[in-house]
Amino acid sequence: MIFPLRELIEYGDNMYEITTAASRRAYQLSSVLEKDEKDDYDGKMVALAALQVFTKEVQFRLEAE
Repeated sequence: MIFPLRELIEYGDNMYEITTAASRRAYQLSSVLEKDEKDDYDGKMVALAALQVFTKEVQFRLEAE
């Protein structure tokens, strides 16, 4: 799994938001995936999470405090 650099370079919105969303998604993935599923991605949860966020497979939103 390769980190989605093209999407990162072309991303025009708030970089902090997308980074936080990918980081939180990576944490979710590492918590819920079984070991053999993680092996399918060589343990690269951040790359998988970033791909999911950039391709809008996973949506994110800001919550008001």
